[in-house]
Order: sequence, then structure tokens, then C-alpha cells
Amino acid sequence: MKLTRFILATGILLSICCDNVLAQEPLALVTEAVNGQSYSLSIQILVLMTLLTLLPAAVLSMSAFVRVIIVLSILRQALGTAQTPPNQVLLGIALFLTFFVMAPVISEIQTEAVAPYVEGTLAAPDALKAGILPLHDFMMNQTRDSDLELFAGIAGNTDITSAADVPLSILIPSFMVSELKTAFQIGFLVFIPFLVIDLVVSSVLMSMGMMMLSPMLISLPFKIMLFVLVDGWALLLGTLASSFYT
Repeated sequence: MKLTRFILATGILLSICCDNVLAQEPLALVTEAVNGQSYSLSIQILVLMTLLTLLPAAVLSMSAFVRVIIVLSILRQALGTAQTPPNQVLLGIALFLTFFVMAPVISEIQTEAVAPYVEGTLAAPDALKAGILPLHDFMMNQTRDSDLELFAGIAGNTDITSAADVPLSILIPSFMVSELKTAFQIGFLVFIPFLVIDLVVSSVLMSMGMMMLSPMLISLPFKIMLFVLVDGWALLLGTLASSFYT
């Protein structure tokens, strides 16, 4: 009941604020490059909200998130724990580890693009180009040449002579394919020790004639014990973080 009242009160306050803001003169934050025409605040808000909806796709496709979340999901499958850790915990770990890996890139974007643009020493198009360069270098360092050649051949782009010439339209899908391949390679190595435990437990149960007992029920404590004894979380997360190079 309290939550419902809080949501209603927040909605009323937001509607009042929006009415007051929209009643004022339009802000000239977004201008047309041809004749300098300024757009109204409602159009600017619409553009901003549209860009915010694309933010999750940018996080997924241009950062370390894909590799981390896939490896963590394969680890949970290998352990045999269906919902432990829960999805929210895995997403939280993946997001903060992604932030840790991308911290140098974010810092470079802040220094080279955001700060000069806020100070007014760099125009918006130039700031956008300067901000994309660190992300471009990061993705190039993680992308395999074979994947770049694949998508460049599909696009019919034969003018690429250096890493700087690779457009984002080719680099982003190549980066995602490389990340998927790397994530599954790491996941395969993570899965093998737990698979061995499952095979050993299953063979022992079969030899003892206990065919009605689920091998997963017996092997689960041994897999958890093995993972804890080798300090698996620190080892896995540290290996994932060090697998990226910026």
C-alpha cells in the first residue's frame, strides 16, 4: 500500500514538473546543422529517451559484458545449481566486473571527449569522434582477424588497410562473434573438471547397483567443495578480468 502511494505521488510530481518545464521557452540544446533551427524541449526529451533505450544494447555489444555473463552462466550450469547464484546476482557480478575492465576506457573517454565538450573547447561532432576512439581500440584488441575478414567480406569493404580504417559497422559484429567464441572456450575449460566429477560419481553408483539414485544429487556437494577449495570465484573472476587487454 505504501509503495502504491509512493508511485502515485512520484507520478504526480513528475507530471507537475514536466508541465512547468514545457510551459517555458524551448531550450536550444539540439540544433539543426543546416540553418541553426532549435528544437523544442519535448523533441529533445524524446531524442534523449530514445538514446537511453539504446544504452543496454551498447553495453552488451561494445563492452566486456558478453564474455563475463556467458562464462558465469556456463559455470552455474556446470555446478548443477539451477538458480544459485540467481540471475540478479550473476548480472550484478557481470556488470561490476565489466565496469572494472572498462575503467581505463571510460577514463580515457572522460579525459579526451567528455571533459573538453563540457568545458566548451570541443564541438559535439569532434567530441563524439574522440569518445569513440578508445572503444574502437578496445574492441580491436579483442577481435580476431578472421572475424574481421569475414564481416568485411560480407560487406564488400576492401579498403581496410589498418586497424583505424575498420568502421564500427564491421567492428561491432566482429567483436561480438569473437567474444562469443572466447567465452565458450573459457566455459569449456571451466566445465571439464565438473564433468569429470559427474562421470566418476555416475560410474561409482552404477557399479554399486544404485541406478535409481540421481548422480547429480551426489556429485553436487563434491563439485561445490572442489570449487570452494580452489577459491573458484576469485580464480575465475581474476582470470576473466586479466583475459582482457586494453
